[in-house]
Order: sequence, then C-alpha cells, then structure tokens
Amino acid sequence: MKTATAPRHVHAAPTAPPAARSRRRRDPAPYLLLSPAALVLAVVTLAPIGFLVFTSFTDWNQRTLFTGTYGFVGADQYTTLLGNPAFWWSLLRTVLFTTAMVAGSVLIGMGVSHLLTRLGRGWRYTVTVVLIVAWAMPNVAASLVWNWLFQPGYGVVNWMLGVFGDTAGLNWAQDPVLAYVVIWLLIVWQAVPFIALTLNAAETQVPHEYQEAARLDGASEIAVYRIVTLRFLRPTLLLITILSVIWDYNVFNQIWLISRGGPGDATATLGVYTYKTAFVGFKIGNGAAISVVTTLLLLALTAVYIRNLLKAGEDL
Repeated sequence: MKTATAPRHVHAAPTAPPAARSRRRRDPAPYLLLSPAALVLAVVTLAPIGFLVFTSFTDWNQRTLFTGTYGFVGADQYTTLLGNPAFWWSLLRTVLFTTAMVAGSVLIGMGVSHLLTRLGRGWRYTVTVVLIVAWAMPNVAASLVWNWLFQPGYGVVNWMLGVFGDTAGLNWAQDPVLAYVVIWLLIVWQAVPFIALTLNAAETQVPHEYQEAARLDGASEIAVYRIVTLRFLRPTLLLITILSVIWDYNVFNQIWLISRGGPGDATATLGVYTYKTAFVGFKIGNGAAISVVTTLLLLALTAVYIRNLLKAGEDL
C-alpha cells in the first residue's frame, strides 16, 4: 500500500502589484499631447512671472528703459514698500472696496436668480438674454459708456437728477464718495449677470419636494428660501463668492477710466497704485515688488478657491 505524502508547496515567483504594472505600462501619449500647451503656458505665464520677480530685486527705472543699465538692490524694494504708508492705505482701500463690491454683486445676483424662477418661460428667456448681453460687454466699453452717463455737463444721470435740483456742477469723479458709488454701480452691474445665471442654474436643481414640505409645515417663502434653498445653494454660492473676491480684487480698468484713482489717491486701489508707481512715476522695480506681493495674496485666495472647489466636488 502506498502511503500518502504531504503535498509540496510550489512557491511562485513574486509578481509586481497591478498598480506598479500599470505605472510601467502608462501610455506616454497624453504627456506628448499636453506638452505643447504646457510649453505655451510656461512661455506666456511662468516667464513673465519670473522676470517680474527678478525685476523686483533691481532698481529698474526710466533710465534702464533707455540705457539698459540697472543694479541689484536685494530686498530693499520690499523693505521700502512695506514701510510706505501709501501701500498700506491702498491695500486697505482694496480690501474694503472689494468687500463692498462682492457683497453687493452676490446679494443682488441672488435676488435676480430667485426672481428668474418666478417668471414664465418667455420672460425668463428675455431676462436671460438681457443678462448675457450685459455680461458680454467689454469692461472698457462699459466704463466709457458709464463715464458718459455720469458726465457733469451733459450726462444723462445729471439730467435726470436735475428734476430734483440744480445738478449742473455735480462732478461724480471729483468727489471721493460719489466716485466710489459710480465705480461700485458699474462693477456690480457687470458682475450680477454671471452670478445670477450661475445661481439660477443651481437653484433649478433644488428638489421641489423639500420646498413643498416646508410650505405644508407653514413656512413662509422667505423661510423656505433660507432653510431649504440656501442649503442646496451653499457650495455654488461659496465658490461664486471666492471667484468674485479674486476678480474684484484685480479691478483696474473701471477705476482708471472713471476716476484715474482720484481725486488725489482716494480711489487708488492696489491695481491703480501699482500702475502709478511703475508707469507714471517710472519706479518699475518698486512696482514689480508691489505686483509680487499682490500675486502672493491672490495665490492665497486661489488656494482657498481650489480647496473649496474640491470639497464641493466631494459633496456633490
């Protein structure tokens, strides 16, 4: 009789995990297809930023434009900048004005978005087309038209306000408060269409069952919007707010074309202050240092935007 023998264990050669095999076999085609776009972005984005940072460590000025000579000053431009009260005042004006513009555009955009849901199909299409036309207008053209509307001598706004009194000498751009009002109205008018249409697209996706349940429980329309609708709009609203902060922080054309940062420096935000320093006073090295600091602040805001964008994607 044959006795049973214990089976022999055959040890197979170790194999690489599937993830490692997929990494070794990764197709290089996507990298080859993306390389031209990456090269263009490097040329048109990274190279100017690198030159900007380099210039901020030099005394680049008007003489350099004609002779090409300059000297390295190290961090002196940044030391001078951080010790200049005009920079801090322009930063404060930028923060306060950005807050006012974002608050106005987001709140009005929320109202327009909600009103769109109450309109019939025909009126909703008409209002949507009007909003798109207003949004598509270039900001330079819109600023010039706005400047004409508020002209002290022949402006339409002064003519309309003439019904209530003599407004012939009312110069909007030469009064700090009125200049801010005109610029605020212009920027909010340009920002509302995008915010309203984006929020309306999100608001149409809110489940009607929740809203009807809240109404059956006796909630008013304001309570339904606050408790139910805003809960679903929160991710979109957060991203729109962050984007609005980034866009309004960089506002330059509207301010320059309406008030040129005046009267005095009353409306000189960081963008206007940088332009005046670099291209009016020809302190290009100092202006480059301001731009670097501004870029770092915007990078911080962009990091917050990307983080919240990823979180919103996870929530969806």
